[in-house]
Parts: sequence; structure tokens; C-alpha cells
Amino acid sequence: MKRILVVDVGGTNVKVSMSEAKPSLKIPSGKSMTAALMAAAVRKAVDGWEYDAVSVGYPGVVREGKPAHEPHNLSGGWRRFDFEKAFGAPVKIVNDAAMQALGAYAGGRMLFLGLGTGLGTALVAEGLLMPMELAHLPYRRGRSYEDYIGVRGLDRLGRKKWTHHVHVVVKLLKEALEVDEVVLGGGQTKRLKSLPAGVRISNNSNAIRGGRRLWDAPEHRKRWTLVTGSHRFGGRHGRRR
Repeated sequence: MKRILVVDVGGTNVKVSMSEAKPSLKIPSGKSMTAALMAAAVRKAVDGWEYDAVSVGYPGVVREGKPAHEPHNLSGGWRRFDFEKAFGAPVKIVNDAAMQALGAYAGGRMLFLGLGTGLGTALVAEGLLMPMELAHLPYRRGRSYEDYIGVRGLDRLGRKKWTHHVHVVVKLLKEALEVDEVVLGGGQTKRLKSLPAGVRISNNSNAIRGGRRLWDAPEHRKRWTLVTGSHRFGGRHGRRR
């Protein structure tokens, strides 16, 4: 069984773990943290740990297994950084909300909304993880979904009105994407005055589980995925490498 080191990069802390059953190590991050500083801090924190591969949850868009842009809440140097050389092991990188979504997934079609500084979004359908960028789509009065249900919306609207808009957005997106359930994650979930009907909360251990699931062997078919760039057993739409 592969030993997976999971690194969940956030604007306040970097969480590191190898098991969802144990508390994560937390390393302070912030505006001065570059990719090289993150990797060095993680290597120091896990000195003596043995791992075969690394999963990195990145707070931004990931394309073809690499950060597409520099992060908003950290320093630079992420797009061209050699993560595999820094960690001395194979590395898979995925958007942080997508990683938590994969860990929270329990079947069917599930939409994950990460209520944090911004708004993270991902869809998992029949086990296939699809990172999404819904946060900046227009919602109301020239503002985006993120402007209303991210932390800026909470600060501007107050807790009661912000909770109302979370309920509205959950209903809109659930109907538009025809999902079986919506799962909410992120630090701002504890600020909700009430939960939308049928919605469950994902805790931080799901990010660790999701990081481990990135390396799971396919059970039924190969198909190219947006997450890993790997192929899965598939039918007529599958591609072989």
C-alpha cells in the first residue's frame, strides 16, 4: 500500500498529514511563502517520515497537473517549481477544493462548495473529479458568487444575509448542475446560522482522504481525468496512452 504524504496549502496554514485519523501538522503560510519555502518547511516538519508519493492541494487553478497561476494569498514561484525534485518523490497537484471534494465523495453526482477566503468549487460524478471555476461567474448586481458567499460577502452583508445567499446559491447550483447532493467545506461553514436542506458539512480530514484517493488504482475503467492526467479504463470515450 502506497504511503501518501498529503500537503494542503492554504493562505493561513499549510496542513500536512499521512492519515485522516490523525491531526494534521500546521505550518504558518501567508503572503511571504513561496513554493520553495513551503516545500522546505514541509520537509523539515516531516523529517523521519517515510512516504512513497505526495499529493498537493493548491489554492488556485491547476492545469495538466501544474499550477496555472500564482496564488493570490501567497508569494510567487509556484508555476515553474519542481515539486518532485523538492520532495524526492512523485507528486500530484490538484486544486485544494477539488482535493477535499474527492475526500468527501460518497457516490452519485456531488457538488462541493468551499466557503473560505474565496469560493472553491468542484464536481464529482460517478467517481470522476472535475475541478470547476464557478466563483467568478455573475450572480447579482454586477457581483460574482464569490462576492456574495466568500468572506468578502460575509464581511459586507453580515452573517444573517450571507447565510441567506448561501442557501440561495446552493439551490441554484444544485438545480443547474443536476447533482444528487451538495457538500460545504471551508473555514466559514461554522459561521452559517443554518444549513440548507439536505446539505452536509465536510471536515478537514476529507482533504487528507482526498489526497490519498488521488493515487487510488482505477477499479473499473481507464479514462483521462482533469485531476491526475492519468488514464482510466474506459468505454468508447476513453483514450489510451
